[in-house]
Amino acid sequence: MTDSSSPVAVADPAPLDDASRARRVRKVILAAGTGHFVEWFDFGLYGTLATVISLNFFQQGDPQAALLSAFAVFGAGFVMRPLGGLFWGSLGDRVGRKSTLATVILVTSGATVVMGILPTYGMIGIWAPLLLVLVRLVQGFAAGGESSGATTLLAEYAPSNRRGFVTSFVDVFGFAAFVVGAGLVLLFTATLGSDALNEWGWRVLFLLALPLGLVGVYLRLKLEDTPEFQAVKQKGEVAKSPLRTSLRTSWRALLFCVGFVVIKAVGHWILQTFMPSYLQTTLGFSQPLSYAATVIGLLVIAVLVPFMGLLSDRIGRKPVMIAGCVGFILLTYPALMLMSGGNFLGATVAMILLGIFMAAYDGASSAAMAELFPTNIRYGSMAIAYNLSVAVFGGITPLLATFLIGATGNSFAPAFYVMAAAAISLVVVLRARETAKLPLRSEA
Repeated sequence: MTDSSSPVAVADPAPLDDASRARRVRKVILAAGTGHFVEWFDFGLYGTLATVISLNFFQQGDPQAALLSAFAVFGAGFVMRPLGGLFWGSLGDRVGRKSTLATVILVTSGATVVMGILPTYGMIGIWAPLLLVLVRLVQGFAAGGESSGATTLLAEYAPSNRRGFVTSFVDVFGFAAFVVGAGLVLLFTATLGSDALNEWGWRVLFLLALPLGLVGVYLRLKLEDTPEFQAVKQKGEVAKSPLRTSLRTSWRALLFCVGFVVIKAVGHWILQTFMPSYLQTTLGFSQPLSYAATVIGLLVIAVLVPFMGLLSDRIGRKPVMIAGCVGFILLTYPALMLMSGGNFLGATVAMILLGIFMAAYDGASSAAMAELFPTNIRYGSMAIAYNLSVAVFGGITPLLATFLIGATGNSFAPAFYVMAAAAISLVVVLRARETAKLPLRSEA
């Protein structure tokens, strides 16, 4: 999957059954995962509360237009992610993983706290959505350094025979963050009522970013940088210009990584962000039931992802990723049809079905992306490719899915976008070579 003709192998970490190594890996999983949880709790709240945000920050009259506006602002944050990836990825490859990742959390949490105290449209008119866009841009810039950095951190600590399992915890904690976020929204709605959530409850949820962010920063600063990065630094192999090196030596790997992320990005934002509003606005489910179906589906993903990562360690990344793509292609449309019956059980089963395919793909793809690149450009290369793909395909997902329904009059139209994304990633995965169990390379 890379262009290097003579890879230099770094000594593989000690076996996972070594007690001290296992303890260190668990500590790293907790620190990386907790930080990732904080990042995506903050980032995901916006999507979960899209309907509420549309009521508070945009002129009312046409609920569908207001929701489209809220999703457009959501997409604006993704415009900044490639720029954030360039900045944070380069920084992470030059100065280290842990300090970069700690700063990323600090910036994102700060932006989310600001979002919780913004004045609404009823208070300051058009300035409200403009300020919301500004905060989303800052949040998106910071998020550009998170997923690729956390994956890099875990991949470089993991032994070769458990890399899929260890890196899968990026997605475990990410989906757990959405489960907790959506669960809190459901709890607030059930205990306070929809009116209280719409008026002031949403602010409390955003303000939770402050204590969560401080915990994440503390845990990441307590880590040491990865053995892989320290070895590269000691040998003087740190890339002076990671982006230039990546484009010169690993451009094919960058293209593979972009292709890997297409269905990952679209699938994540369909399930995490689009579904709550889709169930409410298009299919007529109540707010509590739509959040409940979403929470159950995302919880299933969080539980299954590490098992899929472990499976990819045993049988390879490609078979597991292929299974996820094929599942999306064949069954996304039937899943949306099942949801449309207006039955909570049917909607939940559909979410679980799509969640299984997402878990399969996520369980294998994090390690597969990390294995594309050598250590001295891994963070930056992943950040560039990952965020470019997420910006192009993932950021527009809720907006495009909502637009497709309005333009076609077909409530199942979003399925075709998901199927097309899965087909793109399937072609790329089929052309990639298997990297499971191979040692990581140190230098491009």
